[in-house]
Amino acid sequence: MERILVSACLLGSRVRYDGSAKRVDDEHVTRWRAEGRVVAFCPEVSGGLPVPRLPAEIVGGDGAAVLDGAAKVLTETGEDVTEHFVVGAHRAVEAAREAGARVALLKESSPSCGSLRIHDGSYTGKRVPGHGVTTALLIRAGVRVFNEGQIRDAAAYLCELGRTTSLP
Repeated sequence: MERILVSACLLGSRVRYDGSAKRVDDEHVTRWRAEGRVVAFCPEVSGGLPVPRLPAEIVGGDGAAVLDGAAKVLTETGEDVTEHFVVGAHRAVEAAREAGARVALLKESSPSCGSLRIHDGSYTGKRVPGHGVTTALLIRAGVRVFNEGQIRDAAAYLCELGRTTSLP
């Protein structure tokens, strides 16, 4: 049975920067949890950041640029927390590999988990297209990433994976 890496905040864990959660109430997620398929993970906490913590945004690009050393993750006071985000991303990939998860459901707009858009680095609330650091590394590792607005798509993809078999 295919496992799925899920942002811990989407499961109700209070791990977001402000100490809150962004729990999703969805029948698919409820079923995946009941089936034992969910691997809960927060890359920012896993990377060593506290809860609560100052908000952070990617400055100079997106998650791929951070991984390539061309952008940084900074708090709104200018503290460089890039290393925490990169470490957390690597730990997320390790968790996915250990669980055999080829699918992730992550929190949109996060500097770690954004899959379609992230904040632009101006701390004004403006969002731009791009991936968070963890999303970028998961994609590089071959994990398909969905956000909380794409749960039906994730469910369909999981069904598709369940129908395929590996070649000998």
